[in-house]
Amino acid sequence: MPDGTKAGRLTSSLMIQGTASHVGKSIVAAGLCRLFANEGLNVAPFKSQNMSLNSCVTADGGEIARAQELQARAARVDPTVDMNPLLVKVKDRNSCEVIALGRSIGDYASCSFSRDVRPRALEIITESLDRLRAEHDLLVIEGAGSPAEINLNKLDVSNMQVARLAASPVLLVADIDPGGALAAVVGTLALLNHAERKLIRGIIINKFRGDRELLEPGLTMLEKRTGKRVVGVLPWFDCSYLAEEDTLHETGWRGAEVVVVRLPYTSNFNDFEPLARQVALAWARKPEQLGDARIIIIPGTRNTLNDLEWLKRSGFAEAIKSKAARGAAVIGICGGYQMLGEKLCDPDSIEAQAGEYDGLGLLPLRITFELPKTTHKVLATVERDIGALPGLVGKKLEGYEIHTGQAVVGGAGEVMMFKGNGAEAVSDGACSPGGRVFGTHLHGLFNNPVATAALCRFLGRETVTDDYDLRADESLDELASVIRDNLDMDYLHGLVGL
Repeated sequence: MPDGTKAGRLTSSLMIQGTASHVGKSIVAAGLCRLFANEGLNVAPFKSQNMSLNSCVTADGGEIARAQELQARAARVDPTVDMNPLLVKVKDRNSCEVIALGRSIGDYASCSFSRDVRPRALEIITESLDRLRAEHDLLVIEGAGSPAEINLNKLDVSNMQVARLAASPVLLVADIDPGGALAAVVGTLALLNHAERKLIRGIIINKFRGDRELLEPGLTMLEKRTGKRVVGVLPWFDCSYLAEEDTLHETGWRGAEVVVVRLPYTSNFNDFEPLARQVALAWARKPEQLGDARIIIIPGTRNTLNDLEWLKRSGFAEAIKSKAARGAAVIGICGGYQMLGEKLCDPDSIEAQAGEYDGLGLLPLRITFELPKTTHKVLATVERDIGALPGLVGKKLEGYEIHTGQAVVGGAGEVMMFKGNGAEAVSDGACSPGGRVFGTHLHGLFNNPVATAALCRFLGRETVTDDYDLRADESLDELASVIRDNLDMDYLHGLVGL
């Protein structure tokens, strides 16, 4: 078990890698964080590099992936930038934004990322690991993709390179739900070199449905073929209250009262999960899928101007304006809010080619893109009535903002006052004269039960008692119990030195 830094603390670690993306690494890691926290350990999550458009803000204004925020919540610790020292946000097909220790260090072409970022990346990762070791008993580390992506081995800063840096045993997770899990395990191990295979100390079969007895012969053969212990089989678990990292599960759009536009570079799609618990909500990829929705939502995006032009090319822009004119409510969040304005100005080519762009013209709003990026956790106070969210005046809403577009609002003035990170209170948001079109930079709006209840009032629906964040915490405890009951806990405790 590796020594901790400075404080002399003995810190252990356990790493979760997968045979592929979306096999359940993030959720298994979160469950282990809650399990070990419930056992009295001071646990912290760690993922060296995450590629995701779903991000959140730490208390000091740093930006990290939502998955590590969930894992920190599972561990019952405050999220910090060290838990996800590198975050990569795809901007378009050829470039990405790189967030290092919570702060944007700029956009990089895909071909130059490894050359320009990786040498410093390993240093950043090592420093973050050392700081976390000094403060915690146990690190639960999540890998990325698969360690068997042999074309990327020389560029690895997420899997086996991190396992070596942390001197961490590795558990390999395979998703059995789509089939092929046993072959995926054998193939993954076959593509690793001898030293890498030695780091893998066990296999977890995830998302199993059915009779365990029918699976047992396969597990026995798997252990003989690979020489690795099957640590356990986790049954399929309802993770719907545990925010997905980067996979949007879309539902049918017919008859939906609330429709969210599926932008090409949609970010923070988790903003609308609490709403989906209360109303018929769907995502639209085509203008005709707006149907007879009473509320249309334009979500956040990592590429506001690119997605604005897509709205115009696809016919969404005209369809949204037409439906707004006929009485539909329109809500914009972050980049979606900016698109609702009259003009979007990018003098320094921060989002796209320098110039001035026409917005949808539904709000008295002018946006100018400026650096540095605004990243704050905020407490928002609603200052005036919002037609689509009635009854919120005077209410306090928690959330966060992540954007480069700075807004100047004309007309009736501010809708909300933001207070966060020790800064002066600032105004945010805008409403149309009748209040049916509304926008704000506030991510996490509908995680506030009073905001979700307000939208339901607008639709004439009763609110189902369902505090999304509270239910997520209960789900983490349920997940921890499932892991405890289905994995070899004596073996796991031995791996982490308990």
